[in-house]
Amino acid sequence: MPDSRKFIENLSGAGKSIGVLTSGGDAQGMNAAVRAVVRMGIYVGAKVYFVHEGYQGMVDGGDNIKEASWESVSSMLQVGGTVIGSARCKDFRSHEGRLRAALNLVERGITNLCVIGGDGSLTGANLFREEWSGLLDELVQSGQITEEASQTHSTLHIVGMVGSIDNDFCGTDMTIGTDSALHRIIEVVDAIMTTAQSHQRTFVLEVMGRHCGYLALVSALACGADWVLIPEMPPKDGWEEQMCHKLSENRADKKRLNIIIVAEGAIDHNNKPITTDLIKDLVVRCLGFDTRVTILGHVQRGGTPSAFDRILASRMGVEAVLALLEASPGTPACVVSLCGNQAVRVPLMECVQMTQEVQKAMDEKRFEEAVKLRGRSFENNLNTYKLLSHRKFDTELPNSSFNVAVLNVGAPAAGMNAAVRSAIRVGITEGHTMFAVSDGFEGFYKGQIKEVGWGDVGGWTGQGGSLLGTKRTLPAKHIGKIAEQMSIHNINALLVIGGFEAFESLLQLVDARSSYEEFCVPMCMLPATISNNVAGTDFSIGADTSLNAIVETCDRIKQSASGTKRRVFIIETMGGYCGYLATVGGLAAGADAAYIYEEPFDIRDLQSNVEHLTEKMKTSIQRGLVLRNENSSENYTTDFIYQLYTEEGKGVFDCRKNVLGHMQQGGAPSPFDRNFGTKIAAKATQWISKKLKEYYREGRVFANTEDSACLLGMRRRALVFQPVVQLKDETDFVHRIPKEQWWLRLRPLMKILAKYKTSYDVSDAGQLEHIVRPRAKDSSAI
Repeated sequence: MPDSRKFIENLSGAGKSIGVLTSGGDAQGMNAAVRAVVRMGIYVGAKVYFVHEGYQGMVDGGDNIKEASWESVSSMLQVGGTVIGSARCKDFRSHEGRLRAALNLVERGITNLCVIGGDGSLTGANLFREEWSGLLDELVQSGQITEEASQTHSTLHIVGMVGSIDNDFCGTDMTIGTDSALHRIIEVVDAIMTTAQSHQRTFVLEVMGRHCGYLALVSALACGADWVLIPEMPPKDGWEEQMCHKLSENRADKKRLNIIIVAEGAIDHNNKPITTDLIKDLVVRCLGFDTRVTILGHVQRGGTPSAFDRILASRMGVEAVLALLEASPGTPACVVSLCGNQAVRVPLMECVQMTQEVQKAMDEKRFEEAVKLRGRSFENNLNTYKLLSHRKFDTELPNSSFNVAVLNVGAPAAGMNAAVRSAIRVGITEGHTMFAVSDGFEGFYKGQIKEVGWGDVGGWTGQGGSLLGTKRTLPAKHIGKIAEQMSIHNINALLVIGGFEAFESLLQLVDARSSYEEFCVPMCMLPATISNNVAGTDFSIGADTSLNAIVETCDRIKQSASGTKRRVFIIETMGGYCGYLATVGGLAAGADAAYIYEEPFDIRDLQSNVEHLTEKMKTSIQRGLVLRNENSSENYTTDFIYQLYTEEGKGVFDCRKNVLGHMQQGGAPSPFDRNFGTKIAAKATQWISKKLKEYYREGRVFANTEDSACLLGMRRRALVFQPVVQLKDETDFVHRIPKEQWWLRLRPLMKILAKYKTSYDVSDAGQLEHIVRPRAKDSSAI
């Protein structure tokens, strides 16, 4: 069978010039995108130009358009905002302005543009592309360019990346900057919670997002806010009484604080704005609660980009260059984006039209349609929020006589508590009696099982570690006693939240079904481990928080060397045998190399890495960063690598080493982990309810089929339930890792961005896809 794969070596940018600009409002991660475009462009042999100050720089020309070098984007990855500047430009809106911009580009031979900005910037780019040949004709007629130059530069190719904290662009799940803005919001909310708790206060917080409620919605989900107001879901008449009733109910439930989140574009059913002051006056008037308003403002745009935004922007930057290299005169301007965990290319104007339709639907009060047009990610966030936000009265609950137990297994991972809270509250809403098991299967066999109510898990989303307690003990040792406890408490279903041990535990329980009928119940596992080493899922709860801890530390470590002579840092990360943290952390922190078990290395590789760093250090680059996974090699230990680099780098650079250790497991969960944990736990609990009905026969639950014990994981674009028995073949049990891991495809990317020649399989690069109009409910999306 012929090899149909495409490799980067066969794509050449020789003779091509690419211009990169950031436009409109700034967003964290734009610099990572610029860096990736510059380095990938240079790597394939193209010339890359910075266009400073957005379209204004393109119109003004001169020094605003400068050729970029490899070193010119060094140390840019961790900087927020945009280093090349951005401006809202009136001149580019005029025909004369675009004519001057076209002349400036032709003079430098630039016919490929990579635009990083919001919908306004991208619409402007598309108009420029449509007018291009007309503009060149005018320039020929006025004698500013030759007919030959017009022929040579006859087509302008445009690829967009959406850089906007609002996440208001249709056709992409996440825009560059959104995750970092959520980090800023959650940092503030976590800080406000402690002061609100002390004084029994109500806080009304206004978050950004223009006409889009994404930031407000996700931050409300991530901090367990009491109430959220967003433009896409105006509250129904009488909402004021409902909200005040909910706030006073929560206070009666021993909750000492209330948090209300308001999107800056929040409106009521008559399209009238709902402001923070209006909410404050309402709460004070109706309830007399001590109430304060905090407007987050531009804090949300600031600060260093999160690990997610750096990786997203780096992946998109490389993808944008590939899209430009593959573009032909007939290719429409496209946007590169992520759908789930999959890179895609979508026609720019389809996205813009859809984005404008959302606004139109909202203006015409077709709010349900607006939510659907926003995309599946937004819709699922909203559905999860609705599920969790309103506590129903006992009389409203469906009548279920099922008992469901929730437990944590393995090492703690940030986000576990958010998952437990979500599962328990959704379970109660579904009418089940919910039980929490302390200390994993160890607590299970000892009978540490208690019924939990709605209020027992209040305030859990922002807590790190595992509040239930977790142990690595596997059930096989105590299987009889565990069966006995299942029987005593009449447990009809199990939800296990944990890492590799949780996966092994579920397999042991499935095996034990033949001996103990007590285990013939629906069981579901949610992957929660910083190592991200469980088969059947691209991401695990806790891995994102861990990556952020690694990246933050690497930033600090690199900064510690500023002003000193040339220095290389060797940093050891956790992960067992799984190289996820080292690889993805390396990509996000701008590492020169990452040593992992999955990609065997020998002394020759180490030698070539040292030589490569030595060459780099002879330029203006001052610092090197090398990551090593803790189990990457038995003999090439962190100490060995440190000593080798120290010896070989003598006279050029000196070395320092750092073992990051358990700080990677601690800390408050990141917005992604809170949100991911909350959503998958809600989905798993609904699956359990469905299975309980399916397997209820003659007064009891009996489930012994393969598909009654599943892992819920994210695979590329969707959330999928996969029988654990089937995942056995996909797992290397000796090294506790999946046999195939998607992120290994990101390794060449890290090498390219660190200036290594490497083979990169680009057959997985995004294909041009059209935007699908919203259909009936698609619940598999994340």
